[in-house]
Formats: sequence, structure tokens, C-alpha cells
Amino acid sequence: MGEHVGGNEAQRMKSLERFERRDSISTDPAPRIKNVKGGIETDALRMMKPNSWNGKAIGVFCSGGDSQGMNAAVRGVVRMGLYCGCKVYFIHEGYVGMVEGGKLIQEASWEAVSGIIQKGGTIIGSARCAEFRQRPGRVAAAYNLVIRGISNIVCIGGDGSLTGANLFRAEWASLLQELVDSLKITPEQQEQFKHLNIVGLVGSIDNDFCGTDMTIGTDSALHRIVECIDAITTTAQSHQRTFVLEVMGRHCGYLALVASLACEADWVFIPEWPPEENWPEQMCKKLAQEREMGHRLNIVIVSEGAIDRTGKPITSEQVKNVIVDRLKQDCRITVLGHVQRGGNASAFDRILGTRMGAEAVFALMDATPETEACVMSIDGNQAVRTQLTQCVDRTQMVAKAMADKNWELAVKLRGRSFVRNLTTYKMLTKLKAPVKPDNKNFNLAVMCIGAPCGGINAAVRSFVRNGQYKGYKTFAIYDGIEGLAAGNVKEITWTDVNGWNGEGGALLGIKRTLAGDYLSALAENIKKFQLAGLVIIGGFEAYHSVLQLAEARKTFPEFHIPIIVVPATISNNVPGTDFCLGADTALNEICEICDRLKQSAIGTRRRVFVIETMGGYCGYLATLAGMAAGADAAYIFEEPVDIDGLRNDVLHLTAKMSTNVQRGLIIRNENAHSNYSLDFIRRLYAEEGKDVFSCREAILGHVQQGGRPTPFDRNLGTKLAARAIEFMDDMLSKGGLGNEPTSCGLLGITKRQVNLTPVQALAVQTDFLHRVPRTQWWLNLRPLLRIMAKHDSVYRSDAENIDAAAQKAEIL
Repeated sequence: MGEHVGGNEAQRMKSLERFERRDSISTDPAPRIKNVKGGIETDALRMMKPNSWNGKAIGVFCSGGDSQGMNAAVRGVVRMGLYCGCKVYFIHEGYVGMVEGGKLIQEASWEAVSGIIQKGGTIIGSARCAEFRQRPGRVAAAYNLVIRGISNIVCIGGDGSLTGANLFRAEWASLLQELVDSLKITPEQQEQFKHLNIVGLVGSIDNDFCGTDMTIGTDSALHRIVECIDAITTTAQSHQRTFVLEVMGRHCGYLALVASLACEADWVFIPEWPPEENWPEQMCKKLAQEREMGHRLNIVIVSEGAIDRTGKPITSEQVKNVIVDRLKQDCRITVLGHVQRGGNASAFDRILGTRMGAEAVFALMDATPETEACVMSIDGNQAVRTQLTQCVDRTQMVAKAMADKNWELAVKLRGRSFVRNLTTYKMLTKLKAPVKPDNKNFNLAVMCIGAPCGGINAAVRSFVRNGQYKGYKTFAIYDGIEGLAAGNVKEITWTDVNGWNGEGGALLGIKRTLAGDYLSALAENIKKFQLAGLVIIGGFEAYHSVLQLAEARKTFPEFHIPIIVVPATISNNVPGTDFCLGADTALNEICEICDRLKQSAIGTRRRVFVIETMGGYCGYLATLAGMAAGADAAYIFEEPVDIDGLRNDVLHLTAKMSTNVQRGLIIRNENAHSNYSLDFIRRLYAEEGKDVFSCREAILGHVQQGGRPTPFDRNLGTKLAARAIEFMDDMLSKGGLGNEPTSCGLLGITKRQVNLTPVQALAVQTDFLHRVPRTQWWLNLRPLLRIMAKHDSVYRSDAENIDAAAQKAEIL
């Protein structure tokens, strides 16, 4: 019987009764969850009665190439499985362990996955297995599973590994019959384990699997690539060198393409879109022109699977020789190789792996004999189940399109995001803006309002180049609202924004000043500079300012122009969008610091760290960082904490630290509670746990706003600003009066779509007192954070959330 974590049945039913007595989210100006432990409103019955799952066994293994985030996925499977009353087994070395059995299949404990969430690679090993490809190998694998009572499998790997798992499932009945005939298992065992359930998690840095927005490990690999390019840039500028970087991606150019966007590479070679036949002449002409314009370096990125239009490989050595022979430039090759698979997992991959692992357990528990093998995929911010065969078939269609040299189809099959990335890259890397069309004579301006964060400069660069590409004259407003009121407005050109993508902060200057105090001066300068459209990049202040401008249109006709907000704040507290620019960079900064703090506890007496994050009254950073860093608790404003809750958490951590666990981590949002301050919480933990552990505190402060932007924020800024120009161009082509409701809108990402929502419509969804949206999607993850920390909690899977949302929509 697997470990049953979270208390006995009576305690859990008591928790449910307490949960049901409280409302989930209030309708008062401060949207707060009333239940400390429950998290979100849910029917929660099966989570409260996991005994119905007792006796089920789950095997988890990794296969194929490793990727960062696999350990987070393994941890998610193990801890959710144990929480639900299942046995969970490690299958070491992939299919090799399944075929050989013995010590390679071991029962997993809660502590066995402690401290692994940040680590790259996989602690249970990964290998390819020739024996499993033959039927005798699969017979041996079936035997090793049945004798341990395992009939539920989570496979973490690429399309080849998942295809092998699906074949194994299809043959399962005949494999068991063969084992019965050879007297290796009994007919009773055959009947008991007659169905094999399989759920796949796609672990691949290449992001080459169709059916999911992102595979586990891709974001971390992009971090490694971008870090290397940023480092190479400094030495290349010093010596006026050209660097050719080879990145992984044997069959998929996602890494090369997105890295090129993030780092402003001058040229990129990917397998899905081979260059024209005369690519040596075109590339050298562009590189030479850039040097003539004063650029001191050039970056060329080559995917390892790059090919030309005939299907012949294009190698990094070949590209270097072309540059040296034709341009006589000092050119060096850097092959990143397996460094892209190494290092700690990014915050995104830690959270993705944890969520996918937990959701895989639910998928196994929901499986019936008729259920097809599925893959856990990420769609926007939702975990969804996709039929494995459909994903594999579509992935193979890409390979066939490339083999047939149907490049347009290959790019299209990669998905809309890939298509947009390629289109955006082609436009942004032009040397200069095209000739201005005669029918466009408008001035567009960009400004920043709020606080600095990663991705702002990438958005400004994208605004300038997309605007000029469509024929507009672009202006920069320096120092936010105060700058526009003072007339600090200057034209900004295509070349002015070279190298801005990787810069942190806000190069245009940024302040928190609201528009309401300067309406007359703003109207005067909008008229003076003949601004026909305005893009404002910033956080809650930017949204609030645009709302004030929209409401002031009755008095000031100058505000009847398209005004669009691109949300950018580490707090992620702007309504109308699931993600804001800068939040991903801040999360990674927090995770890196937490990793270092936890590492500092190694070799010392058991220690607990209490960390305070930014975020105002929004608990996004504390919650997501807590999940990504493996925190034991995260205190936020939206989920009030009381003294009983604090005491229970102290007792829980004290009991946990009495085992072989060496360190604990508590995260507190800066405005979590007016009385339970950071110092109070640290003193409480220190006093109650003084015989078991010591306690330290740390305020992370403005370091969360600094650092170089992550690849996610660089590309999100690029895409959002590009879409802002598209919407603005559409409005101006219809008259440019800005009378439509969306002409004062916020450009946000909701349900995977980029939507422009009128700010006045968002006002009813906003708690202005605490500067947070009234509903926030990430609150659904709060119970998962507590479960992963071995707390009693209630969690509803994303599949149930989707069903509930559909039912609610139908009722409404």
C-alpha cells in the first residue's frame, strides 16, 4: 500500500466540511478566497475520498533524450499519486528498466523526489532500448509490470517513446496471454491487470511534437541558448567578429527561430523553411551592409537539421566558409551541443512539469478500458488531454511535408505560433524600413507607464519596426505621462532600436504617474505632434491611465485616437490578460535566488528560509515562484492566512524537518497581511521550530525587476507590440477617429488568443483599491502547491475545471 499523505479520512472529511461552509471568491472590492486550505471552490469529492484509488499502482519512466523539467514531472506524478492513495514506482533507465526489471523498478517515496524540482536531466535515468522494439522484450516488460501490480504508466519522452508506449498498450492483452500460456502469471493476474492505461508527457527541448504549445524542456533550452548568445555578443563586439552558432533541432527549427527572434540574429537556417538557392549571396550582402552601417558584430544561427531547397544539409562549417571566403570577416563557430539540455530548469518548465505530472495521475484515474492513450498537453494556461495517435500522426505529417519539399505546409503544420514567429522574424531583421506608402501619413507614438520589467524594450523595438514597416512615422515619448505633458517627444527610427531586445529596464524611461493629473497638457501635445495613435506599455498604472483617457474623451476630442495598452508588470495584476510582460523574468530571478538559498543550507543545521516577493496585493509571483521553487507554503493577500493556519504550517514543517529533509522554504507576498509581517512569520517559525531548525528571512526587493529579459518575455513583447500595430492599422484604415470601443483597449492573452478588450469593459472586473483583477486563473494552482508540499488540500484537475466552465457557460 502506498503512503497516504495528507491525514486520515476523518481529518480529510472535516476539511471538506470546513471548506463547504465557506465561499470561494467574494464579490466585494477585495476578491479574497475565504478558505485557507481549500484554495478554490470545487466539488472535490474524489480528492476527499482517495481510498477508492488505493491499491492502484503507477509506473513512471523517462525515455529518449533528457530535458530540463523531467524531474519536476516525475515529482508531480509521485506526489500526486501518493496523495491519491496509489503506489508509485520508479522505472529506471526507461524501457531498459522495464525489460530488465529487478532493482531498476523501485517503489517511490515522498522524500525520494525532495529537492529535485530545479535539477536538469532526470534522476531516474533515460535510455533507448533495442530489446523493447522486439516482442520478447515487450513480453518481459509486461511480466515485470504485472508482478508488481502496475497497470498504469506515465511515459515522459518524445514521439518515438510515446509511440512505443502506445504499441505496448495495443499488444497488452496478447502479451498477458503469452505470459499465462508460459505459466509466468496466473489467469487471476491476467484478469486483474487486463487493461494497461498510458498517459504521455512530452519531454523534448526541440518542441517538435504537435498537439501542445510547449514541450517540457524547450523553455529551459531557450534560456541556455539566449544566455550563450548574450555572452558571445560582448566578445564579438570587442573584436568585430561574426559568430555562427549551431543549436539543436534535428527535425524542428523552433529553438533556432525563437532564439533568433530573442537575440536579433542576422540570419537563421531552419529545416522547415530552407533559404533560397542564392542564399550565400543574400546573406553576405546583408552582413556586409550591416557592417557598413556601423554594426560591430553579426550573429548567424544554424539549426543542426538545417537544409537547402534540395534537401542537402547546411552545416555551420559551410556557413562559416562562405562568410570568410566572401567577406574576409573574422568568423568563429560555436556549437552549443548538450549544454542546451543542461543546467537548472526554468521556472516555466518546473511549473509545466509539475502540472503535467499531477494531471497525468488524474488522467490515469479517469481512464476506462475504452480510453485511448493520451498525451497531457498545454493549451494557453490549461492542461488538456489529447489523443496520442492524433498527435503522432500530425507530427509525422510535418516530416512527410518536409520530405516532399512542401515547405509552406510544413511551417503551417507546426502551428500558428510557428508561422507568426517566422513572419515576424523576416520583417524585424530587415536592414531598414520599406519605402513609405503614399496613402499613409500618420504619426504613431509609444510610451511606458509604471515600473521597469523585462520585455519592455523588446516591445518598443517591435512597435517601431512594425509601425515603420506598415508606413507610419514613429515617435518615442520619454519619461511616461510627465514626458508627454512636457513635450518630450522625439522621432525614433528603425536603426535606433538595434540591440534593444536583450536589454532590461525601460530605455525610454518609465514613471508611475497617471494621466488624470495632466489631461490638458496631454491633449495639447497630442495635437501638437499630430499623433494619430498611441501604444502604452506598462502595468496597472498604464491600464488605469488609458481608462482615464477614455473617460475624458467627452471633454478632450484629442483623445479620440486609437490608444492600446501592452500589459507589462512583474506583478501580473492587470485585468484582461493571463500574462503580462516581465512576470516570467521576475519568476526566474526569484527561483534562481531560492535555489541559491536552499543550496546554502547544505551542510548546515536544518534551516528554513522565509522569502518576501513583490507583487503588491497580487499573489501571482509568490504562488508561481512557490510552485517552481518547491516551497512549503506561500502566503498571499487573495487567500487570507490566520493564526491557526500559520500554526498548522509551522507544525507541519517541524514534522517534515524532523525527517531527512534538510531545508524548508516559505514565500510571502509583500502585502499578504497587514499584521502577519515577514518579521512576525520568521520569528514564529524560529520560536516554534527552535529545537529542530533555524530560520532566516530575505526580502528580494527590486532585484525582481532587473536582469536580462527571458526568451519568453522578449518574444511576448515582440508579438504583443506587433499585434498592437495590426489593430491600430485596422482602426486607422477605417477613418482613424478612434470612436470604436476597442480604440481604447488592452491587448491581452486569454485562452491562448490575443484579444483587444475595451478598458471601460475591464473596469467592472477590477478591484481598484487593491489593484488586482477580480478573477485570476492562477488561483486554481494554489491547492496543487500545497499538495506538492505534503499539505492537506483540495485540487480539481484542469479537465474538471474545463467541464465546470462549459457547464457554467451553458447555464448562462
